[in-house]
Amino acid sequence: MSDDLIHDPNGGMPRLLAIMARLRDPETGCPWDIEQDFASIAPYTIEEAYEVADAIERQAWDDLKGELGDLLLQSVYHTQIASESGLFTFEDVARTISDKMVARHPHVFGDETRDKTAQQQTADWERIKAEERAKNRDSGVLDGVAHGLPALMRAVKLQKRAARVGFDWPSTDEVIDKIVEEAQELREATDAAHAREEFGDLLFVMANLARHLDIDPEEALRGANAKFTRRFRFIEARLAARGRAPTDSDLAEMDALWDAAKAAERSR
Repeated sequence: MSDDLIHDPNGGMPRLLAIMARLRDPETGCPWDIEQDFASIAPYTIEEAYEVADAIERQAWDDLKGELGDLLLQSVYHTQIASESGLFTFEDVARTISDKMVARHPHVFGDETRDKTAQQQTADWERIKAEERAKNRDSGVLDGVAHGLPALMRAVKLQKRAARVGFDWPSTDEVIDKIVEEAQELREATDAAHAREEFGDLLFVMANLARHLDIDPEEALRGANAKFTRRFRFIEARLAARGRAPTDSDLAEMDALWDAAKAAERSR
């Protein structure tokens, strides 16, 4: 393989594909890259997707460019492994997603009207997906919900599927009642295994409440994480100004500083 394309800064997508092929070359490639397979690379794929989301949340657009490149590399990596095994190529991947986008947007690429609300278009999207699943013999209501999704995200998707066939609470009141019930069952858990099960039930119902409130639970939890980080750093800064660290403090003092952090945020 010639190095001309690999070293061409304007080589675009063909350049990236050539770089990946060279990295996986059994004779001249990188030993680490050669050893990898679908399963070993999958955790990096998930991690890169989260780093894209993190850059967007921080509005770090230069970082986002790099993170999107890292995520693109994951697609290239998987397709190179697949190509070596005769499963499919990058061109097959691009063709498949292109065909899917055309098929799922008949109001853009077909003869259906564009005179629809976003909600109607979402309903049409789900209808077309259901038809695709039926053709693929995914006949169960919950078939096709990926097992590798983050647990909260998968919980919401499972609940949405069940809700389509009427298996859902009519309002948030019933969901909140169920949360109270599950919290009590967690309180009454008799051992670690029982507590883990009841805690899972409680999280599952909390995800259901998020769905009813049209809240993304992953996004909400990321916000809560950011808030906790921000307020705890406030505590550290105030303690540092007093010549101390959290290990030199106690809960009462840190709790008072937490309240001060909340008050400072409200006054902005």
